[in-house]
Amino acid sequence: MPQVFITDRSGEEYTIDIRPGTSLMQVITDAGVADLLALCGGVCSCATCHVYVGEDMLAALPPMEQDEDDLLSFSEHREGNSRLSCQIRLKNEFEGLRATIAPED
Repeated sequence: MPQVFITDRSGEEYTIDIRPGTSLMQVITDAGVADLLALCGGVCSCATCHVYVGEDMLAALPPMEQDEDDLLSFSEHREGNSRLSCQIRLKNEFEGLRATIAPED
């Protein structure tokens, strides 16, 4: 089964199975990674699911939409590879995706 690799804020890495069609946020929270707050439940209204996506997979993701860009613009921790994990719908082609949970704002 394809997997993604998530690093929490303390540096611990989790290997999580991809469930196609599910958001990256959902598989992270279902795996019990406590650092990802996801307060809005995945409706792109809070930015508490901010992650840094590995540069090698960034171009394969769907483009960032305006709502996501607007929310990330308020983060003092935004980087060029910042994404909201609720906006990344997983598919098998994302095998090996690496993401690190961003510091809390």
